[in-house]
Amino acid sequence: MLNTPTFFAKKLILWYLDNKRDMPWRETTNPYYIWLSEVILQQTRVAQGLPYYLNFITAYPTVQDLAKASEDDILKRWQGLGYYSRARNLHASAKYVADELNGVFPTTYKDLLALKGVGDYTASAIASICYNEPTAVVDGNVYRVLARVFQIDTPINSATGVKEFKQLAQELIDTSQAGTFNQAVMEFGARHCTPQNPDCENCVINTHCMAYKNNTVAQLPVKIKAAKVKSRYFNYMVLVSEDNKTLLNQRTGKGIWYKLFEFPLIETTSEVDLDQLQQVEAFHKFKEEHAIESISLYNENQIIHKLSHQHLNTRFWICSVSEAFPTGIPIKEVETYAVPVLIADFVSEFF
Repeated sequence: MLNTPTFFAKKLILWYLDNKRDMPWRETTNPYYIWLSEVILQQTRVAQGLPYYLNFITAYPTVQDLAKASEDDILKRWQGLGYYSRARNLHASAKYVADELNGVFPTTYKDLLALKGVGDYTASAIASICYNEPTAVVDGNVYRVLARVFQIDTPINSATGVKEFKQLAQELIDTSQAGTFNQAVMEFGARHCTPQNPDCENCVINTHCMAYKNNTVAQLPVKIKAAKVKSRYFNYMVLVSEDNKTLLNQRTGKGIWYKLFEFPLIETTSEVDLDQLQQVEAFHKFKEEHAIESISLYNENQIIHKLSHQHLNTRFWICSVSEAFPTGIPIKEVETYAVPVLIADFVSEFF
C-alpha cells in the first residue's frame, strides 16, 4: 500500500517536533486556554489572533472571569477579528461551564459538542490536545494535506467531502499521541503544504504524495465555487452636535455585527450623492428628528469593506447640529464602544 497510517503519522510528527512554532497555547493542556485559542483562530491567521489571545487570557485568566464579564466588554476586546458570533458564543459557553458545570470543562469530544459554538473541529482539538482522545481534527490545512497526499478530488465543502475527509483523518490518527498528531497535520498544512507554491521538492512525505507524483498539487483540494458576493451600499450619518456629542445605535437582528454599535445607517440600493441621498425617505426622517443643519460627505471615494459573502460600499456623512444633544454620546467616549472595524477605523481618523 502506497500510504500507510503509521508512515504518515510518524513522518508528520517528526517534522512537527522539529519545525513547530512556539505558541503560548502549546505550552499548556488547560482546556480553557486551548478552547479560547481555537475559537479565536477560527477564520483568523495566527499572526492576527495571537495578540487577541494574550489580551483575553490577561483580562480573563479563568473561565469564571470570562463568564462574569459583560458582553459589551467581550465584544470590544474582540473588535477587529470579525465573525462576532464567535465572541457571543464564547461568552455563552463560558457562563455554561462556570454556572452549570461548576467551572469544570467537559472532558470528552461528545460532551464538548454541547458548548455553544463548538463543532466537530473545536471539540476534536480540545479532546485530543487536553485529554488525548483519538478524535481527528479536520480544518482547511488538513483538507489540503489529505487531498494532495491521497489524490482526493471530492469537494471539501460538500457533505460527501466532509464525511470522507473526516473518516480518512480518523484512520490516520496516531492514537497514542492524538493531540500531537492533530497539531502536526495542521502545522504542516499551514507552513509547508501551503495553498500556493508548496515546497514539494523538500517535503518529508513527497515519496508518498499522489498529487506530487501526478503533478496535480495545484489543482487540490477541490472546492465548490462560492455563491456570488453581494454588494451593499451603506451611508453612515455621523451626527456632531454643538456640545460635542454624537449618536450610536446598537445593531439588532441576526445579520452582520449583531449587538455591535454603529452610527445611524441608511442603506441604499446603489451609490448615492448628496442630492440622491436627500430624496431617500429614511434620510428625511433622520434630518427632521435631529434638526440637522448641514451635511457634508466625508469620503468622496467609497470605502469597500469585504466580508465573506458581501462587500459593503460605505460612505460617511457628517451631520452638524447647532443645538445641544443631551441624549447623545460624548465624542471622546465613542472609542470605548464595541464597533465593527469599519467604524473603528473611521473614528480613529475623524475624531
